[in-house]
Amino acid sequence: MNIHNFSRRVTAVTFAAVLVLSGCHKKVAPPPVAALPPQPPAPTARVTANPSVIESGQSSTLSWTTANADKVTISGLGPAGVNGSQSVTPLRSTDYTVTATGADGASIEATARVTVNQAVAVTAPTPAPGPTMTEEQMFGQSVHDVHFDYDKYALRAGDEATADQDATFLKSHAGMKVVIEGNCDDRGSEEYNLALGESRAESLKKALVADGVDTSRIKMVSFGEEKPICNEENESCWQQNRRDHLRLDHEAQ
Repeated sequence: MNIHNFSRRVTAVTFAAVLVLSGCHKKVAPPPVAALPPQPPAPTARVTANPSVIESGQSSTLSWTTANADKVTISGLGPAGVNGSQSVTPLRSTDYTVTATGADGASIEATARVTVNQAVAVTAPTPAPGPTMTEEQMFGQSVHDVHFDYDKYALRAGDEATADQDATFLKSHAGMKVVIEGNCDDRGSEEYNLALGESRAESLKKALVADGVDTSRIKMVSFGEEKPICNEENESCWQQNRRDHLRLDHEAQ
């Protein structure tokens, strides 16, 4: 073999080796990025009141629609269907708020207001003087108990109106001081019911104070399940026992 042919062979072998080594350092593409799971759609809510302005004693119809909601509640009414309507007869102007909550916990609110025009009082002829009522009799006729749902201490919509009437009487008789007695039905432990009765009494006290009754005129006591007014084991009886009872505070007179 002459030197010229040998040189050509060495050059070809070297070129092939370079190609092999270059192939060993070829870049590898990165793995594809996993796609994020789709987010649940946000809930929506809409509510209307028809009519939105009523006279005292009249009714209005609430109509609401929601989308992408797992739970729907309406203030003053409680849990509701995702769509629906309901007649309401508020005693005073009231905001009804629909809260729609989605599967991920996100929520949205929509509110409709029902404005109540209070009837103009008509002055009645002055009646002839009758027998004078005692303070105790006036209190008993004008101040009423409020009642609660099972295991709850928040005032219900109807009982808020009762609390307003009680406050109106107390404000017109500034010399009277009262005791709020919190009571429960006989379900639950004695310790639990004493605490629940105290929370119920506190709820009514806050409502009276918010309506203008001085807090210094109000005392509270919890009897738990100790003072039932009905002893039958049924819901009708239990409902009577779940109450705040108001009485005159004779020790303060």
